[in-house]
Amino acid sequence: MRLTQKQALALWREALSASVRRDAPDLSARQMAILLAIYTGDPPHTVRGLAADLAIAKPAVTRALDRLAALGFVRRRKDAADRRNVLVERTVKGAVYLSEFARLVIAAGRGLGSG
Repeated sequence: MRLTQKQALALWREALSASVRRDAPDLSARQMAILLAIYTGDPPHTVRGLAADLAIAKPAVTRALDRLAALGFVRRRKDAADRRNVLVERTVKGAVYLSEFARLVIAAGRGLGSG
């Protein structure tokens, strides 16, 4: 199915609206983009790699990871092979958050045909 611009924005709006109505943390667009990169991309993930993949500054990635780690959505640990690197790992809590968000997107997609 190919979406029009209006349909794509309606889908995004509906999913976001449903997301803010639920009892879950609100993430910024940057935090969500980083979380999605971690969960949909192949590990290992590093601050440097995430910054390069998303074309944003490393300090911006670090700030977003601070919030995501505080929420329990990601975990950081030193790379045993290179102690200068910090690896960013997935958590069950982060996987559950994104799974629930995916369900909201799916539900919003089902509503496109009626609008």
